[in-house]
Amino acid sequence: MLKLYGFSRVNAGARGRTRDLRVLWALEEMQLPFEIAGMDHPAHDLNTEAYRRLSPFEQIPALDDDGQVISESAAIVLHLARKCGRLMPSDATGEAQVLRWCFAAMNTVEPPLLSLMVLDWTADGSCGKHREFLVGWAHRMLGNLERWLDGRRFIATDEFTVADILMAHVLACIPDRTLTAPCPAVVAYRDRCLARPAWQRTLAAYNARVEAA
Repeated sequence: MLKLYGFSRVNAGARGRTRDLRVLWALEEMQLPFEIAGMDHPAHDLNTEAYRRLSPFEQIPALDDDGQVISESAAIVLHLARKCGRLMPSDATGEAQVLRWCFAAMNTVEPPLLSLMVLDWTADGSCGKHREFLVGWAHRMLGNLERWLDGRRFIATDEFTVADILMAHVLACIPDRTLTAPCPAVVAYRDRCLARPAWQRTLAAYNARVEAA
């Protein structure tokens, strides 16, 4: 049985944006049975030696697949796709495109958006130049994504894959929606992915289970 370590309680500002949602969405799309180990972030459940053996950086999510332990949300969804043969093309060319766009979501598109979110959470009003730089960085990445998505329904292949789970969740967590105003193809892509019934069920179950601290 798959055992997923995900949040049971998290800071209110992070609730609904946490990375365990990516794995929960993949599990729902793939219809894989699993159990969830709820972790209370404010109570420091992640800061124990036992949990560090599962997730070295004390982060959610982590997966125990019959003794095979994996952390990092992108690594987990790729593992699940390969394990069950779903949301991943069977041909080498298609798989390479999915891998490409999984890495792009995590390493190219998410960093400026996450940096901007952290700045807005923590800034004291004296970081105007820093924010201007981050907004410009985000606009460059989103503008390039806009060009790629023109005429495409999904990010990596003609079918929905785990790359779309990662990219759509990154886009769903954009802190400032004015960033996507010049990018109608990005907005349409994000909304198309988030309209999937599996995501709607995932988010509803998460909101019913995960408490805001």
